[in-house]
Order: sequence, then C-alpha cells, then structure tokens
Amino acid sequence: MTDLTGRTVLIAGATSASGLAATRTLTAAGARVLATGRSAEKLRPLAALGAEVETVDLADERAVLDLVHRLHERGSSIDGLLHLVGGWRGGGGLAGQTEEDYRVLETSFTALRHLSRAVDDDLRASPAGRLAIVSSIAVTRPLAGGANYAAVKAASEAWTRAVAQGYAKAARDAGEPLRAAAVIFRVKALAGLEERLAAAYAGLWDAEAPALNDSTIDLQGTASGTT
Repeated sequence: MTDLTGRTVLIAGATSASGLAATRTLTAAGARVLATGRSAEKLRPLAALGAEVETVDLADERAVLDLVHRLHERGSSIDGLLHLVGGWRGGGGLAGQTEEDYRVLETSFTALRHLSRAVDDDLRASPAGRLAIVSSIAVTRPLAGGANYAAVKAASEAWTRAVAQGYAKAARDAGEPLRAAAVIFRVKALAGLEERLAAAYAGLWDAEAPALNDSTIDLQGTASGTT
C-alpha cells in the first residue's frame, strides 16, 4: 500500500460516495485528510473515518483563502488536492440547456479555480504535490443534451492543464526538479468506480511528477497518457 504518512490531502466536495472512498483509502495510507463540504451533517461520516472536516462554500473565494490560511496557522500545508465538486444537470437537447442548470454546474469550475490558486504555493513547495480532478468522456464527444455539463468539464480540463504547465514552468525557472503534478481522471460515470478512483489518486504518489504532470487517465479503461 502507498505510504502517505506526513502528507496532507484536501478533498474538495467530499460528501459524495467518492469522497468517502477517498477518505478511507487516504487515511488508511497514513495521510492527514481535510474533507470539505457545504453540509456539516453530511461531513460527519467523514469525521468518523478520521478526517478533519470543514464546512465551506468552495465557490466563495474568500472562504477558500480563509480555509487555507487557517491550515497554515496550524503549521500545515497542502500536499494533495482531490477535486470532487461536481454534479449533473442536462437533457432536453440544446434547447433544454437552461442558464440555471449551467450556473449550478459552473460552481465546480469556480471552486477548482479558487482552490488551485489558493494551494498553488503549497503544492509546488511540497516534496510531492498532487492535484487531480474528475472529468468526463463527454469532453471528447459532447452531446446536445449535456452541452452545459461538457462545457464545464472541458473548461476544468483546460484549467488543470494550465496548472500543470505552471508547475513545470516554475520548476524549470527555478532550476529544480519537477515535484508537483496535475492530473485529469476521466470517467463515463463515477457510480461503481469510487474505490478505483480512490486507489488511483493515492497511487499518484507512487509515480514521479514528470511522468504524471499534464496526464489524462481513463478510469473506465486502461488508457492513460499525457495529452
């Protein structure tokens, strides 16, 4: 099993089944897990698994910055970010893609932007920083009934690849080895893949950053590689 003793991992949007699986896997590997969500009640099962829990609206930039600041005040920094904020709204063809649905879905991308900026220094300074998002195969073949969803996922992938380029550039400019990696996991649907996702994320620490950074991993197949 991967040994994550001494690593601090922030799970964003941790109250889903995927968040529970990731918390179990990461804590079992020795990581300190900080689990976030908007519902204190839904965070209780994560606390029971050994996670530190924080009720926070990740679409609120100030709240995200305050969260990271509190962690720093406690003498800790982030070694990993697993972004699980998401959801699905769609159907009805292109005409059925409402503005309300888009705004709800967009909060996932907004949270990713806030979080990745807030922990950028931490992940680049970590001996092995690992950021990962969960995207969808819909990005490669968007359908009219899921246009809002695919657009948000595509934006999130583009942002994550930009994060990866930033890690590489910072290391190159400093004349240091690349230690941080940003990775995209793609699925058709997460149902039934929660444990696989958890193991795949924990396993990122078993590979070197240059091999991982700016990679896309298909969790429903066997394909993986740098895009």
